[in-house]
Amino acid sequence: MTPIENLHYAIGEIAYAVAHADGAIQKEEREKFHNIVEAELRNKDYAFDISDIIFQIMDKDKKDSKSVYDAAMHQIKVNSHYLSPKLKQTFIKVMQKVAKAYPPVTPAEQELMLRFEHDIQDLVGDPVYYGTN
Repeated sequence: MTPIENLHYAIGEIAYAVAHADGAIQKEEREKFHNIVEAELRNKDYAFDISDIIFQIMDKDKKDSKSVYDAAMHQIKVNSHYLSPKLKQTFIKVMQKVAKAYPPVTPAEQELMLRFEHDIQDLVGDPVYYGTN
């Protein structure tokens, strides 16, 4: 995968971690998650469905939300030179929508959201990589 694809995949994993933070993901929550990720992270440059791939992998691995979050945030940091301000704002928006998708927002979900906003705050991409568009 390219660095941009890695960033999108990682944010999908973090969204999964937030959705999973309050326990098992219900069918309705899974559908909302899929719709949010599809709408916000759709990218014409690659032909794969992020949310379906993430659910398949995470359902098999059975990792806890913290482990998923930590691994995904590591990938975001590794590929952060491609993190444009616009993409960063999109990622924050996705996370907020995922957390609010299936009320109520639990303390565990809120904690991951605050952690994400803190962790991504200082990451600044390099315009040489992501362009100035």
